[in-house]
Amino acid sequence: MISAKKVSKHYNKKVALDQVDLSIPKGSIYGLLGPNGAGKTSFIRIMNQITAPDSGEVYFGDELLQPRDIARIGYLPEERGLYKKMKVGEQVLYLAKLKGLTSPEAKQRARSWFERLDMVSFWDKKVEDLSKGMAQKVQFVTTVLHEPELLIFDEPFTGFDPINTNLIKKEIKRLNSEGATVIFSTHRMESVEEICDHIGLINNGQVMVEGPLLDIRKKYKNGTYSVVTKEPIEFNNEALVSNEKLHTGYSSILKFDEYPSEVIIDLAKREILVGFEEVLPSVGDIFIDIVENGPKA
Repeated sequence: MISAKKVSKHYNKKVALDQVDLSIPKGSIYGLLGPNGAGKTSFIRIMNQITAPDSGEVYFGDELLQPRDIARIGYLPEERGLYKKMKVGEQVLYLAKLKGLTSPEAKQRARSWFERLDMVSFWDKKVEDLSKGMAQKVQFVTTVLHEPELLIFDEPFTGFDPINTNLIKKEIKRLNSEGATVIFSTHRMESVEEICDHIGLINNGQVMVEGPLLDIRKKYKNGTYSVVTKEPIEFNNEALVSNEKLHTGYSSILKFDEYPSEVIIDLAKREILVGFEEVLPSVGDIFIDIVENGPKA
């Protein structure tokens, strides 16, 4: 859906993006990650044609990104931008028409979304009278109302309580299942693991790692395993990371330099092995590792 080739961007002497190559697959939910100041927002602004790269190219599908492609994109920025004195319904319809919808189309789709997100009572209220979470729902609707092919969400869960966070996550997944490609930028790593299938991590304006999320987690695995047994087991202090008693047995987290086939065979022969699996590192752990130590070769 989106591919960047050797994209660079400078602000005075600061390098925001340095020869960035990224490939965002069509139909994916792509997590664009990185610490503050890494270059994520600079890249998002280029995709939305708010700014242009100093060098390099960005493609939308097979063609260079064009001004007309803005109509195919829905963008929810981290810094919200609703008109506070304007009534919610009027504002949603106004923004929808700017995206090319007719008045009847805009009204029908808006009413449907307001019902779906339990927002019907918002229609005649002014934005300044809404809570932060309520206003965030309105901004979400204005982002998706014109049914764009590409959705870009920058910290979409800011201001939401857990119930509304889950509601918006479900809607993002639904939109993706109906064909939208989603770019998802956030600091909340648990959300990345829950909904993203691809990630790209930018640090200091450069791409540190990119690809399918599961492949990256496997690449950064560190020999950690979870073992559940019927009775407690003993290991040397170097191998045993933690253990706890469960209702149905004992759970141990172990760490080995090599695959512990002998350990598994021994536990199976003793007929005390209940479960065994490799523990892949979380996105948060990978994020910290890459930022502190750089990417793996």
